[in-house]
Amino acid sequence: MAVVATIKYVFIPWVCAAPILCDALLPFAWLYLYTEIVLRQSTLSIPAHLLCMPVALSAIRIIVLEANPVNPFSRCVVVGDGAVGKTCLLISYTTNKFPSEYVPTVFDNYAVTVMIGDEPYTLGLFDTAGQEDYDRLRPLSYPQTDVFLVCFSVTSPASFENVREKWFPEVRHHCPGVPCLIVGTQVDLRDDPSVREKLSKQKMQPVRREDGERMAKDLGAVKYVECSALTQYKLKDVFDEAIVAALEPPAPKKKSHKCLVL
Repeated sequence: MAVVATIKYVFIPWVCAAPILCDALLPFAWLYLYTEIVLRQSTLSIPAHLLCMPVALSAIRIIVLEANPVNPFSRCVVVGDGAVGKTCLLISYTTNKFPSEYVPTVFDNYAVTVMIGDEPYTLGLFDTAGQEDYDRLRPLSYPQTDVFLVCFSVTSPASFENVREKWFPEVRHHCPGVPCLIVGTQVDLRDDPSVREKLSKQKMQPVRREDGERMAKDLGAVKYVECSALTQYKLKDVFDEAIVAALEPPAPKKKSHKCLVL
């Protein structure tokens, strides 16, 4: 498990081999056209091939996590189809209120500190864009992930099927052995009459809890959890379970339960 004291942002223009440390650029850092690499010790170990990225990737963001043995840190990455509520999930959890205005495609990375017993524990939360346009870039945010939240909306059977067809295969391909939770979002809309009517016209219905639990068992997920970012129903439980999964990952295999840059 990684530990962290500070987070710095390193920008490497694609034509330049010299890292530029610039905290002033932080507010503009979360545009998705970058490669994010997590380094545990220093910027000296930047993979050489990353210094020759195409011009479309205007900058490479590198997060340097400096060791702090006092405060354990785990990285939680949230994936799933676009418009299933991933960003609202993170905003509602970290600000304790549902966003009433514009929600960005990608939530600014955030760290929350919670108490495990009498010890502080930091969970780094990393949003991703679910649209197909980002399929080649998104896996570049996976290195050093400790736990994944694979999200779908209970009002979208298509997003539920994509957990099996797209998201688990993608995560398992890039990060074999890293624990995953399946998260059903927007449960406040499961019994909404207009939602049910819209789905019934397509001969569908909202995803049931037992469907999520069955899929979690079939795919080997740590467990299935569901919540509402709007009402905050079971919202805290989702991230509590993520912390538990990161602290106690499944260990039947002897391979490392970390996602690494290859």
